[in-house]
Amino acid sequence: MKMKGLDALVAETMAFAKSLEVEIERPRSLPKKVVEPGCLSLPDYGGSERDDIRKRVESFKAQQERFMREREEYANSLLRRIRSITKS
Repeated sequence: MKMKGLDALVAETMAFAKSLEVEIERPRSLPKKVVEPGCLSLPDYGGSERDDIRKRVESFKAQQERFMREREEYANSLLRRIRSITKS
């Protein structure tokens, strides 16, 4: 008995969906930029590999410290919110 109602609802929904006319505009692709061969700049290899590695390691450590600070601040903010809720 319930299946007949469900089948009728599905049929009505399908008829409604077919009655709709929807036009979808496809996004126009942007023209690709052509790079002139003379415009390219070459990387600077003036420094030593050790200096480059040292800079990358320092950058990585700074990023890890920032992540650690953000995690601690987030955890502290959660604990403050939880404490204020549980004290009530």
